[in-house]
Amino acid sequence: MASGKQHERVNLTGFAVITVLYWGIRGLGWLDDSPLAGPRMVFGFAISYLIGAFLVTPDLDLAEQRVRAKHHWGILGYLWVPYGKIFAHRGLSHTWFVGPFTRLVYLALLALLALASLALAVRPFGYRVRVVAQASYPWGELALAVLAGYYLSQWLHLIADGVSPWYGHQLRRRARARKRQSRARPSRAKPSARSRR
Repeated sequence: MASGKQHERVNLTGFAVITVLYWGIRGLGWLDDSPLAGPRMVFGFAISYLIGAFLVTPDLDLAEQRVRAKHHWGILGYLWVPYGKIFAHRGLSHTWFVGPFTRLVYLALLALLALASLALAVRPFGYRVRVVAQASYPWGELALAVLAGYYLSQWLHLIADGVSPWYGHQLRRRARARKRQSRARPSRAKPSARSRR
């Protein structure tokens, strides 16, 4: 299993390779008509990739504070302690699809909690918090670029940890086997006080 610094090096190397490939392909003119090659999409991909590499990593499932990603969050790193208590290290949070999704859901819950707290804090002063989104904006394409960047950074982390894409299936198979074993074992009831006499 790689250390936090090694994970960051792997992700930065991957980012450099992706950047060189992108500019090489763009130089050949293959991306001229693609809406995904626009500056907003590229920026969304890059930012989400770097966030996934430095701030929202699979190692946030470690409950203790000595994790580089939590250190990068500063004092806000303590917000991830409950995530580490919920998910065992190298358990479900280290799977290829569900693991990154759990961190996105947790991050969304933190953002909603922060917005709700802000709304409650400013209400006594006569202010209201509103989130406005422009309907004509290509949100679907941006979401695709952001998810691609985020998931790619997560997958490079898992590859560096030696976690296979089938790890989630292995976890489920082990859980089913443990369940079958616990059903097969007869329960050893403690003898009652009368039978001990």
